[in-house]
Amino acid sequence: MVDATSQLQQAKDAHKKGDLHSAEQGYVAILSTELGNTNDTVVREQEDALLGLGELYRDQKNIDALADLVRKSRTFMSSFAKAKSAKIIRTLIDDFNPIPSATPVQISITKECIEWALNDKRIFLRQTLEAKLIGLYLENAQFQDALKLIETLLRELKKLDDKAMLVEVHLLESRVLSALRNLAKSRAALTAARTNANSIYCPPLLQAGLDMQSGILHADDRDFKTGYSYFFEALEGYAGINSPSASNKEAAVDTYGDAVRALKYMLLCKIMMSETDDLGVVIGSKMAQKYVGREVEAMKAVAVAHQKKSLAEFEKALSNYKSELQTDPIIRQHFTALYDSLLESNLLRILQPFSRVEISYIAETIQLSQQQVENKLSQMILDKVLKGVLDQGSGCVEIFEEQEKEVLYNQAVETMKHLGDVVDLLYEKARKLR
Repeated sequence: MVDATSQLQQAKDAHKKGDLHSAEQGYVAILSTELGNTNDTVVREQEDALLGLGELYRDQKNIDALADLVRKSRTFMSSFAKAKSAKIIRTLIDDFNPIPSATPVQISITKECIEWALNDKRIFLRQTLEAKLIGLYLENAQFQDALKLIETLLRELKKLDDKAMLVEVHLLESRVLSALRNLAKSRAALTAARTNANSIYCPPLLQAGLDMQSGILHADDRDFKTGYSYFFEALEGYAGINSPSASNKEAAVDTYGDAVRALKYMLLCKIMMSETDDLGVVIGSKMAQKYVGREVEAMKAVAVAHQKKSLAEFEKALSNYKSELQTDPIIRQHFTALYDSLLESNLLRILQPFSRVEISYIAETIQLSQQQVENKLSQMILDKVLKGVLDQGSGCVEIFEEQEKEVLYNQAVETMKHLGDVVDLLYEKARKLR
């Protein structure tokens, strides 16, 4: 027994030192020699060895080995309590998260574990894994699969009245529908999540998720002031989870990436409200300081471009920080709208002194291709933002002068309309008297 405990400690020490081969051998040896033993000490050693081996494969980014470990781990579950085995399975599946391109394998493994939990009548574990699978479907853009599973799971959870799980699944539903741009149903799902959350103790991590989604939906409605408040609450929640005062259970959850996203969205709201001067105050706050990095630098670059109303600097920022600004769908969506607005205002400013101007001149002035300028001008004319016409033969745009509104003519038309209504009314009364 002492030897196994010593062997486990040696494996952990080797893992910390980076000797992954020795660590792996140690973990595997414990799992192979103690299989089927029900002694409490041995069970704890098996648990530690499983979790340690999962972390090792995660650090090695060894997707196949980690998947194989999840499958083999089910062999040991008969020795563990159901709550303990559920925690181990979930932890091993979560070990895939930091590995790039692991989502398809993670989905496949999660489905296998759901099937195993179903056959073994582990209802809570199955429901937890199905909620995890919905999140993976969302990450992998399999929205229809996610909605189908949500519908089935919600029906079951409502019968059980499991409010804690209902909050989580409704939140996932809101995120999926938001990704599909079905904002009305997304808001309804979020309202359902908040309603259930109000009747139970809502863990800080889940509350931060609710605040984050609320901020996203308010930003979609262009209510950036309210959105900023929700993102601030989300950042507070995520920052508090990894603070020294957090409980051991909370501190085990890595929320750094979520906190960075919340901070980015706060800066996004300030930029969209044209309050770029406030960015320094937001970034300089004690809570935000530890999350300042390349993501925040990207937002600052866009803010500078917006402040200068410079399309060239805007495009430069998008190019220099492509992964930070283009991979996040929320940031990409709002910055696309911001870019269009900035382009439109720049074009109107250039066109203001002219009645006829060459498109090549506009393109050169604004530092964009002639085709881009022509496409935008066409869109502005169709949207009636610009009164004019494109003369493609000569490569010019002709701007019409603003026509003064004929007040007297409009009043005369309105009077004739009212007279017509009176005549119709008199005719109806006369017809009834006959």
